Amino acid sequence: METVKIGVIGGSGLYDIETLMNVERVQLETPFGAPSDEYILGTFSGVRVAFLPRHGKGHRISPSELNFRANIYGFKQLGVEHIISVTAVGSLKEHIHPLNVVVPDQFFDRTRQRVSTFFGDGLVAHISFADPVCPTLSELISETAIENGATVHKGGTYLCMEGPAFSTRAESNVYRQWGMDVIGMTNLQEAKLAREAEICYATMAMVTDYDCWHAEEEAVSVEAIIQNLTKNASLAKKVIQAVVPKIKMERTCICANALQYALITDRSLIPAETKQKLDLLVGKYLK
Repeated sequence: METVKIGVIGGSGLYDIETLMNVERVQLETPFGAPSDEYILGTFSGVRVAFLPRHGKGHRISPSELNFRANIYGFKQLGVEHIISVTAVGSLKEHIHPLNVVVPDQFFDRTRQRVSTFFGDGLVAHISFADPVCPTLSELISETAIENGATVHKGGTYLCMEGPAFSTRAESNVYRQWGMDVIGMTNLQEAKLAREAEICYATMAMVTDYDCWHAEEEAVSVEAIIQNLTKNASLAKKVIQAVVPKIKMERTCICANALQYALITDRSLIPAETKQKLDLLVGKYLK
């Protein structure tokens, strides 16, 4: 199988990147089931990239139904070491306007029904997640988005809600009181699993609306989200195409060795089946 070092996850409205060259489509199966769709492998400036539409082509998969483990594990199977996640979010701050870009550095979990770890079944791991995104990749995305004309907010907290319904006004106002910056439905699980897979992960959040807290704006609707995301889609593609050649393959960040001290279980007690299932992730630490 071809090795690809850089992965891109496309969110609502971003289901393909037409400027990819030498495209190959790869259907993968993982120990955790099937990913959202086939991976689209292509080239930007001589660099191979693997693209995955998070919700599948035609937006078939709800946030709560996403097989996050399969999606991230599939990238790991391809050899990916850096993931750029593009996502639609609502703004919880007056100064973060629709059509702005936010590159968050924190997450807050308000989901209830999701598996967000590869571990269990006799093998326990506790990763460090205090700083949940790759600082190097995040900074590179921020700089490149600014160079391409975006209004960018570096840092901030992404509140990950369950969905698929949008927030009530009461919830939206509470999240603002908590100091949250943007709200979405998908990136928390991706970030956790990417860290467990020792993949650098960063979010490029495309602001589509003011959620429902803003008195002078209409309550969030799918139509408004898609309209604004479509406007930002071309920008997202430009940023991705520009940032990919800048990514350095030599990694000195915390992501590269996240499991080094995270595996707690006595090695002699780990079930053989679990060892085999997670060999791609932990094999180098169990030899």
